[in-house]
Amino acid sequence: MTDAYRNPCQKISVLQHAPSAHLPTRPGDPTPTSRNLDPLQHPFARARERMRALNAAKMERIFAKPFVAALEGHVDAVETMARKPDSLDMVASGSWDGGLILHDISRRTKVLHVENAHKGKVTGICFADSDRLLSCGVDRNIKLWSIRPSEEDMDEDRAGPSTSRKPLKVFPGKSAFNSIDHHRSDPLFATASNMVQIWDETKSAAISNLTFPTSTETINAVRFNLSESSVLASIGSDRTFTLYDIRTGKAERRIVMQMQSNSLAWSPTFPTTILLASEDHNLYTFDIRALKTPTQIYKAHVAAVMSCDWAPTGTELVSGSWDRTVRVWREGAGTQPEVYHTKRMQRVMATLYTADARFVLSGSDDGNVRIWKAHASEKLGVVTARERAAIEYRESLKQRWKMDKEVDRVQRSRHIPRPVYKASQLKRTMLEARRVKEEHRRKHTRAGETKPKAARKKIVIAEQT
Repeated sequence: MTDAYRNPCQKISVLQHAPSAHLPTRPGDPTPTSRNLDPLQHPFARARERMRALNAAKMERIFAKPFVAALEGHVDAVETMARKPDSLDMVASGSWDGGLILHDISRRTKVLHVENAHKGKVTGICFADSDRLLSCGVDRNIKLWSIRPSEEDMDEDRAGPSTSRKPLKVFPGKSAFNSIDHHRSDPLFATASNMVQIWDETKSAAISNLTFPTSTETINAVRFNLSESSVLASIGSDRTFTLYDIRTGKAERRIVMQMQSNSLAWSPTFPTTILLASEDHNLYTFDIRALKTPTQIYKAHVAAVMSCDWAPTGTELVSGSWDRTVRVWREGAGTQPEVYHTKRMQRVMATLYTADARFVLSGSDDGNVRIWKAHASEKLGVVTARERAAIEYRESLKQRWKMDKEVDRVQRSRHIPRPVYKASQLKRTMLEARRVKEEHRRKHTRAGETKPKAARKKIVIAEQT
């Protein structure tokens, strides 16, 4: 007798518990899926994944439309900008026409417009707190403003910019000011002119002058450290970068570089890291504990870099240049930045990140403050869970296939204006000629007399303490 006849209930019980594929599904039940993970059954899976990665890279380039809006109001070049602390949408800008504007980025409107804040150009702006703004200019005055709108301003906003608003306080100086920055917690601020001066909000004159011995340079910019707020950094017209300590009232260290720096910014996440924008078309990051060599060189601009700023996350940075482009860099990656430009944008004098790191602002010679997306292909507005999952899947595909030649070529491709492209080709030719000249010089000199030097070791000429 067979096993089926010995145990007749066994087969029946198995049939009763077997799932049926023909049973109707109820609303809300998950969709049944079946996958065969055997690679022999899917010989083209890798090829399909590579094609998806390539399409994802192409879609990113197709949807890369970074320009958002232009904020008007100035009639001359915008040289300086500052974001309001503890705010995501308030940014102040100063222009060569002597005007100050407080912009609301989210509404794209002007909250405050002082038409003749200074006689001559405004060279520096910073927020004293959430309700007060400091500005300085070539008229040798520092002015403290209230940014709270009054009823008179509400009436004047309907007709035009405010001309009757008076500053809360005026601090007279002896020379033209180039930059200003406020202490993070104390009622102190620093200015840059022919020297670095520390001011108290309650006094009308500077309380201390910070100079380096045997120094006669003009200070171009000054910034307080974001963590150790008693540490101050400045850049000068004689190619120097100097560190001060306001507790001792003197300069601590100074380096002399090959070319002059135009702007500086402290890293928001690494207190010892500082970013310098140089006249030699490059940006440099330094660790202030070892100033002999920069930690990273960022090379892509073809003219002097006029401004720079860190993203609040510390993972990205932005720069504006005389070559009429704005470039967004990944921290630690010295090449292949995002390139932003328009036909009407002129030389970029000021750049700034918003507090949420989603947007970049640029101020240029044409008098406009432009808003750009920090990530060119990012979608603005509401993103559904399904869209978010698709975006993350495409990002993972690009990351996995970034070493593929074709995917890498698409990801690296950027549209560059024709004059900038020609200048970059000429610059590449000059650098190659310089390299060949150095090789020939070493080849025809006595062995060991000249040694090749790394590019990072050529930047700093001397370090002084």
